[in-house]
Amino acid sequence: MTDTTQAGASKIKLGLFDMTPRQVVLMRRVPVVVVSVLVGFAAIWVLFLADRSWTTDTSAGSAIAEPGEFLVTFLDGLTFAGLLFVVASGFTLIFGLMRTVNMAHGAFFLFAAYIAISVQQKMVGKSRNIESSDVSMLDWFVPLLVGATVAAVVGVLMQQFFLRWNQGQDLRQAIITIAVTVILADQMLFQYGGLAKTMTWPGDVVHFFEIFGQRYASSRLFMFAISLVVAVALWVWLNRTRMGMVIRAGVDDQEMVRALGINITLVFGITFFVGSFLAGMGGVMGASFSGVALGTDGQWLLNSLIVVIIGGLGSIKGAVAGSLLYGMVTAFSPAYLPSDYTFYSIIFTFVILAVVLAVRPNGLFGRTE
Repeated sequence: MTDTTQAGASKIKLGLFDMTPRQVVLMRRVPVVVVSVLVGFAAIWVLFLADRSWTTDTSAGSAIAEPGEFLVTFLDGLTFAGLLFVVASGFTLIFGLMRTVNMAHGAFFLFAAYIAISVQQKMVGKSRNIESSDVSMLDWFVPLLVGATVAAVVGVLMQQFFLRWNQGQDLRQAIITIAVTVILADQMLFQYGGLAKTMTWPGDVVHFFEIFGQRYASSRLFMFAISLVVAVALWVWLNRTRMGMVIRAGVDDQEMVRALGINITLVFGITFFVGSFLAGMGGVMGASFSGVALGTDGQWLLNSLIVVIIGGLGSIKGAVAGSLLYGMVTAFSPAYLPSDYTFYSIIFTFVILAVVLAVRPNGLFGRTE
């Protein structure tokens, strides 16, 4: 082999440039270095530099100067991440594991919330001005189960009658589920009107406690505790049960699973039921947390997409990581940006997407297809 041939073999074509393997490795490290610098600067800013007495004029003071405000902001991000996880874990089961494009996930969120609110009103005996003292644990959990179950049944019917015959045809599945979303939205507008509605927390969880002089609602911690139970249950189901192993195997090779005599149609139907149930469960929790209205479904579909893209398709660990990252940025951005720039906080959501995909194109825990 000539020297010219050897020199050509030691280079890699990358766009318009000829780069050696060493240069390629260095180029791949650039995004990681940039991200590390940005994260380090953000940490220093929050810990030491953010100060309302300076020209920065942030909503919350630095963590060193105002530890109470920092902890409240941290808990806000953590508890919101719990709600994000409940909704997004259902989406990652359906979209990530089953590779089924379900654009009706947000509609199931809203549908279950409206049903649960109606059931709670009937159980309490009031249609408006419901106080937490009027609501027992039973008056909250029963509507949650009813609303989530109805959403799950509708989801399974949609999957069995429309989506099962279009497996692998992403565009058709997207169009079908968008049509279902429009139908459900019209029916919800007719049945429940266009005004915002709220699910009332049970009185047993509506209390306040102090953190370094700051008051905090225990209902948010109750919501986070439910999300922890959901996370543990999902992990056990997917990693320690026979059905979980069948689901993961069926995603990789449906024909082989069928050849083993396993009814993969039934297994995927159950998976779709669980994913839709989690969407409905998140809807009831979201209605208790901040209320719901028409249009909420689109916002929570977008939230689920962001979490799944950040965490990686088909990964429960990814859903946890994506929810935490998204929740923390959502909480910390408006609190620690200078007051004149807080309206830019929404941009940070998409900055996360860009940064994660630059460093990990398949998401934080996604697999290479």
